[in-house]
Amino acid sequence: MTRTEVLRDLLSYGRDYDTPRLEELAAELGLPVADVLVVAGHPVPGRLLPPDRDREVMEAFTYCVTYCNHPQLASLREFLLALPDEGATPEPRLARDPADPDPFPAILHGLMRNRGFGVYEFPFVGLSISTIAGMLRGKWHKLGQLQQVAGPLGWSVEDLATLAGEPLQPLEHRPMFCHHVGAVFLAAVPRTTEQLVRAAREADRLSARVDHGIFHPVSQGIYDCPDA
Repeated sequence: MTRTEVLRDLLSYGRDYDTPRLEELAAELGLPVADVLVVAGHPVPGRLLPPDRDREVMEAFTYCVTYCNHPQLASLREFLLALPDEGATPEPRLARDPADPDPFPAILHGLMRNRGFGVYEFPFVGLSISTIAGMLRGKWHKLGQLQQVAGPLGWSVEDLATLAGEPLQPLEHRPMFCHHVGAVFLAAVPRTTEQLVRAAREADRLSARVDHGIFHPVSQGIYDCPDA
């Protein structure tokens, strides 16, 4: 089966798969197990979810990450991975509704929550908060919008388009962020509020970001992805 066929099969028949098989597919696809569980319509166990964290700290952390270039992102990811697991395990999250005629909004919401993102914690990607909220409510999931949110989630736009049922076509603009930014946010999943404070300081140390005294929405983006 092709990658597209595997994802479509997970979307349609994933509830028939047991957890070991889903873990195998996650490894084959190079996706987090928690994400594959969301796509397949399974509950996500608490051990795979982020601990309860302060929203403002999470928002500040994601903001600082966006100022790092690729070598700095790699260093920040290693910094996060080296921290000990200290957070309390949260409650499992229930599976999405199998009767939902358009499962993609629930899947997108699940992918975001797997990383601790709400609409306010999600890094600025050139989309308004109301646009992202509209995607989560099922009002739209256009290809250009999927392109912008894919990188911070560590997903490809092709995979998200497969789940959303959006046909692929050439896009005029590059995304602001690539999967290397998403890899940092994945590394941060087990980290506590206090650890994210430390990680935000490390991001600022690496990037030498200048604090202008007001909250800017984002850096100018990271377009020099070596995988592009």
